[in-house]
Amino acid sequence: MNHMQRTAAGYNVEAPKRRINVTVNEDLVRVAQEITDNLSGTVEALLAAYVAGEIKKKADDKEHWKKVVASWNEFDAKHGSFAEEWAKDFLPEDGDR
Repeated sequence: MNHMQRTAAGYNVEAPKRRINVTVNEDLVRVAQEITDNLSGTVEALLAAYVAGEIKKKADDKEHWKKVVASWNEFDAKHGSFAEEWAKDFLPEDGDR
């Protein structure tokens, strides 16, 4: 499998197809079959979009927390830790931790 094929879509788009069993509302399937002549292709496209969206959300969340940590570290470097003011009240007299 080519690494770029997987990263572009989040999965190997050239992987073989496999039959699976899913349980879906039968009336929903009937209506969907009236709308599309390729229900499997439609479901696969919708599932691929869902997977791509979840991968993006996970990446965005990871990036968000990296920014939060960097911001707190910057604040700490500039102003010191919130805890330092209170830590002395809980440490032994000699300052050993």
